Parts: sequence; C-alpha cells; structure tokens
Amino acid sequence: MPLLVPNRICIYPKDIQNITGKKDRTARKIIFDLKRKLGKKKNELVTVREFCEYAGLKEEEVMKFFLY
Repeated sequence: MPLLVPNRICIYPKDIQNITGKKDRTARKIIFDLKRKLGKKKNELVTVREFCEYAGLKEEEVMKFFLY
C-alpha cells in the first residue's frame, strides 16, 4: 500500500463526526477530553496521530477521510 501523504495534521470536531458518526457536541467533548489528557492549552491543536492513539484507530484508516 502506498504511503498516504496527509494534506493536514490537525483534526477538528467535524472530522471526528465524519469518522465516528458522533454528534457535534460529542465530537467537541472528545477534543476537550483529549486536550485535557495531553495537558494541552485551549488554543493548542490536536493532531491526527494523537486522536488515533486516544481512540484506538489506525492512522492510515483515518487519513482516508481526508483524501476526499
């Protein structure tokens, strides 16, 4: 399988909605909980890799959602 080159490395609540099928509020809560777990400040972004590790998903699978 060829290496997927990401067009971005940050993940947003809308991405989480598309990947998981969760509602907007739940997706925002996931981001909030992840930032708290990682000790990130409110203005710091969450990377796809951090989300994948947190959610137990494969990065290659998640990146497919960004290619379309």
